[in-house]
Amino acid sequence: MKPYILAALTVLFLAATGPSLAVSDAHDHGHSSVSATLQLNAGKKWETDAPLRTAMGEIRKSMASSLHAIHENKMSAKSYDGLAKQVEGAVGQIVASCTLPPAADAQLHIIVADLLAGAEEMAGKVKQIKRVDGAVKVIDALDNYGKYFDDAGFRPIEH
Repeated sequence: MKPYILAALTVLFLAATGPSLAVSDAHDHGHSSVSATLQLNAGKKWETDAPLRTAMGEIRKSMASSLHAIHENKMSAKSYDGLAKQVEGAVGQIVASCTLPPAADAQLHIIVADLLAGAEEMAGKVKQIKRVDGAVKVIDALDNYGKYFDDAGFRPIEH
């Protein structure tokens, strides 16, 4: 099995078992604890690499293209499912190609947890939460990525 397929399947399994498990196990590089609060790197944004920037750009593009339908409450369950799968697939790419130093990676885990939790909610896997709330969670995670990670080409989604 190709590594990226295995990584994507791992992420999907972890997403189904809960975002906190995904954060702690998805791509552990020897650091056992994850900071619960996003923070800058001594006042500067954390470094990124090309695969991370590409995957986050893909998530942003997917969410931005669906924003009008989300705001107008016109997204079908099937559309939310597809959007959730796109987010999960991009997170799989991030997990498969993670090369960030441990401190930056630990901060990225927080973003990844929110992305996976939002995808799970958009997919309707959390019955007490509306799918639209999952979309909001993903958009908030994207906003945090832009605030805390150095990606010159990344623009927050205006909403």
